Amino acid sequence: MTDQESAADQGTSARIVGDFLRRRREQIAQRWSDEMLFRTVFTVSRDEAVEAAGALVEALAVVAASGRTEDLRAPGFAGVREQLTRMAASRARAGAGPSQIADEVAALRPSVTDLLRADLAVTDGEASGPQVVTLTVLLGTLRLLVMETALSAGEEIIDRQRLQLQEVATPVISLWSGIVAVPLIGTLDSARSQVVMESLLEAVVTQQARFAILDITGVPTVDSLVAQHLMKTVAAARLMGAECIVSGIRPAIAQTIVHLGIDLGSVVTRASLADALAYALHQQGAVIVDRSSSGGVPR
Repeated sequence: MTDQESAADQGTSARIVGDFLRRRREQIAQRWSDEMLFRTVFTVSRDEAVEAAGALVEALAVVAASGRTEDLRAPGFAGVREQLTRMAASRARAGAGPSQIADEVAALRPSVTDLLRADLAVTDGEASGPQVVTLTVLLGTLRLLVMETALSAGEEIIDRQRLQLQEVATPVISLWSGIVAVPLIGTLDSARSQVVMESLLEAVVTQQARFAILDITGVPTVDSLVAQHLMKTVAAARLMGAECIVSGIRPAIAQTIVHLGIDLGSVVTRASLADALAYALHQQGAVIVDRSSSGGVPR
């Protein structure tokens, strides 16, 4: 058999499969709606699952008719790509991994293959062989497409969770009227530093803060990059009319800053968050009295 004859046979099989999918669309949709992939996503209404399954069958019919059964970018998939993305994201949020989702897609094949064999009225399977192969290839392409969307959805969820963790890990605390603080814990990178700056500036505006304290007691190490981020945050706060105080500089970090030759001379620094708060209160005219000392001597 020549390559042209083989291509012609494949094209014929693809058209037969496409016609079959259109003709049996409703039956296939009914069967697929009871499968795990659709049943776990469309939990409110079975009719909704049937409708979604029907749309997917129609898309597969379009792809088969075009003869591009192995092409993930076939135009026929465009109409259901968004739907598949939502379904994959729903399964990912439920804790299903890409391999499990792929298995759920693979579970769609037996019911539609059996229906194809019955539709062609062949008992031994020989005459329907090329069509079954074409259908198998088409569903294999669908499986790859769903895995692709599942991985993309998983990455989006991870990115969203990472951003949420960054926001939770960088709270802005109102310590006093006109005084806010950001206690930093863990490693500072570019993304987190941006969140710190945005959160701090927003707090400065909303609370009309005159002083902003950056407490780095929980930051394990300070390198030139971290120092640059701190300096940018200090400068941004100044532009918003707030004086920025850096507290929690431990001896090891102080030595590192000196060795790196980083100039923090223009930045107000204090050893602890308490000292930074005392400085800010004093600048606002408040008198702090240490009741634990004899006589209550003002600080």
